[in-house]
Amino acid sequence: MHKQWSCSVVKQASAFIRFYMRLKSTKARPTAPLGSRILTNPDDIFKHNMWDHVQWTKEDQEAARQKAEENSSIRLPLTEQGKFSTDACQYWDQFYEAHQDKFFKDRRWLFLEFPELLPSSAEEKRTNACRSHQVAAEPASSSSRTNGETGHCQHNDPIQRRQKQIPFYLQEAAAEPNKTIRQISPFPGQHASFRILEVGCGVGNSVFPIVNTIKNTDSFLYCCDFSPRAIQLVKDHPDYDDSVCRAFVHDICEEVGSFPFPPQSLDVILAVFVLSSIHPQRVQRVVNQLSTYLKHGGVFLFRDYGRYDLSQLRFKKGRCLSDNFYTRGDGTCVYFFTKEEVHDLFSKAGLEEIQNLEDKRLQVNRGKKVSMRRVWMQSKYRKPPVPFLQNSQGG
Repeated sequence: MHKQWSCSVVKQASAFIRFYMRLKSTKARPTAPLGSRILTNPDDIFKHNMWDHVQWTKEDQEAARQKAEENSSIRLPLTEQGKFSTDACQYWDQFYEAHQDKFFKDRRWLFLEFPELLPSSAEEKRTNACRSHQVAAEPASSSSRTNGETGHCQHNDPIQRRQKQIPFYLQEAAAEPNKTIRQISPFPGQHASFRILEVGCGVGNSVFPIVNTIKNTDSFLYCCDFSPRAIQLVKDHPDYDDSVCRAFVHDICEEVGSFPFPPQSLDVILAVFVLSSIHPQRVQRVVNQLSTYLKHGGVFLFRDYGRYDLSQLRFKKGRCLSDNFYTRGDGTCVYFFTKEEVHDLFSKAGLEEIQNLEDKRLQVNRGKKVSMRRVWMQSKYRKPPVPFLQNSQGG
């Protein structure tokens, strides 16, 4: 008995020591803010899991181009391609049935990359928290923001801030000055002053970071996906709150499909790794239609796969459907964008560029000593303010 007790104590003590040493080493390890990990010495490559703002040489670019050209040299016959559009919902439903909510991680980086998702009240709290740490001698009128990638406040957009304060009925009047303001039928979230739509929300990896941030603010989130299984998983999540969120099944490729809110009622539309899953010949119509639901001054936030990302170069021959458009083994599809394509896509929808970045990073597997080149597109486009309101406020 005494021997068993002694062994138990020793095991507990050993476990505690291991935990303490692990905790101590974690505290001692400095954390590098997002966007600040710049690889300047090749010998340091395995010190982090990810390196930011990686520059490609001409040789790197050419090697990637050749690899993509090679894996797209054999394409799927046209007679077999139709099912990937007509049965897309079925393929994604099967994906979510198989993986549930375990495949993707929650996108907690959202507010660093897209502070526009913050409603004005939440943004003011963040700003005030930042200002409380500033030097007291700093002029109170300063409107500067430090870089959001370091976790500090950023994003100073006076046009967007003004627009948030413009009531929806005034925007309607400005857009149709010769018409009587029409009565708006009741809709979920109609009393919110700040409204967000996420399209292609999946199982809620962006939804719940947003929901937990906008609670206790005058904001409302709509989220849709054409997979009924995905939407059911969102509604079954313990953080789902229908007082600040409305999840619904919707195919954004359908021309006749309707949303549960009127045109020109949204402050923000968020599309994260969504538009790439749509056939490139259909995506312009999708963006055009979605843009009609933005308020004047509202913002379209976009993040997706970039040309020659690792995942494009990994495709085997016979998976290519058309230029830079592929189907995976599970039937889901993916397109790889360029900066120029993204700019044309949103500009043709009548939106103005705020940001259009090609985010090139070096992802590292330190265990296997392997480095992988990742390329993502990140863009922000604004619906132009109504000239009538812009002029009257500009003096």
